[in-house]
Amino acid sequence: MAGEVLSQEEVENLLNIMSMSEKKDAKPAAPAGGKNAPIVSGSGGAGRGGSGSSVSSGSTWIHQEKIGPVNFKSPERVNREQMKTLQTMHEGFGRKFAAGLSAMLRTVIDVKLTSVDQLAYSEFIFGLDNPTCFNLLRAEPLEGNLILDINPSIIYPMIDRLLGGGREGTLMARRPLTDIEQRLVLRITKLFLRELKHAWENVMELDFEVIQTESNPQLIQIVPPNEVVVLLCFEVALTEVRGTINLCIPYNSFERIAGKLNTNAWTTYNKKQATPQSIKKISKSIRNVHVPLKVKLADAKIKMHELLHLRVGDIICTQKNVNTPLLISVKGIPKYWGRPGTYKGYTAVQIEETIDDPTNIIAQE
Repeated sequence: MAGEVLSQEEVENLLNIMSMSEKKDAKPAAPAGGKNAPIVSGSGGAGRGGSGSSVSSGSTWIHQEKIGPVNFKSPERVNREQMKTLQTMHEGFGRKFAAGLSAMLRTVIDVKLTSVDQLAYSEFIFGLDNPTCFNLLRAEPLEGNLILDINPSIIYPMIDRLLGGGREGTLMARRPLTDIEQRLVLRITKLFLRELKHAWENVMELDFEVIQTESNPQLIQIVPPNEVVVLLCFEVALTEVRGTINLCIPYNSFERIAGKLNTNAWTTYNKKQATPQSIKKISKSIRNVHVPLKVKLADAKIKMHELLHLRVGDIICTQKNVNTPLLISVKGIPKYWGRPGTYKGYTAVQIEETIDDPTNIIAQE
């Protein structure tokens, strides 16, 4: 070290270190070890129970806090309990919707809830096909709008079935729905909303309405792109064809009633035992309810020119035996087997057997 001269900066650094050492010596609770020089360590602060680290650079001390990544695009705004409640509600809805859709299309339909997720609205929109059957819904008294999307892979086979198509598969058309097709799809949509209303009865009375139908999903924006939505995805199976129906519910729509989606409260209400008073009240209220009942006598095929020349008194022959039981349907669902006759001068039908599983009858039709 002989002959070496310290620079002005080195001298100032030494003086700063000496002054800091004097301050530490003056404290009553000095750390054991006796070393007065500052400890420079990248993880010393965290090792002593702190939440960060201290780094010395010359005479300047910098305190560094721990930083963790946060994804603001997909915040968890709906808790697990509420998601579980939504899943339980719509699993039962899927089974009832499948039964109604089977009666409408006269074939066996399977509807299954495949997922309940929360994601950004932009992720939902960009994941849809174009064109598609994109329905904008209003659900009074909820705020905002809901979305019901029916995938083209399943909507066209259902339209073909409504128009009298057979069991053979149909090619999926890559085009928007025509006006006639939209009116046919509206029947399916109304059935979906009617069953959805029943599924939400234990939580809240909702009045659903279709206010707009589009083929391009990007033309409608009900919430900002980063807004959280709950997406319920249903898989629909029609013979060998499968497709999806998506129900999108923005978080701001049911934020006001989120407290009612408590699993314990909803389950307790749903499993409440019926009392004799409630049974009597319900029985009295439904006693005079009119239920549409239809009896299918027979089927016949005639040519168009024969149909045009039919007159009063003409007889149409059928291939059905007079002793064959008649199919009796209640609200379009096969329910009984019966025989025709008269009662006190009126045309009547006598019920002989109850149909336990109508799906087989629907499949044969």
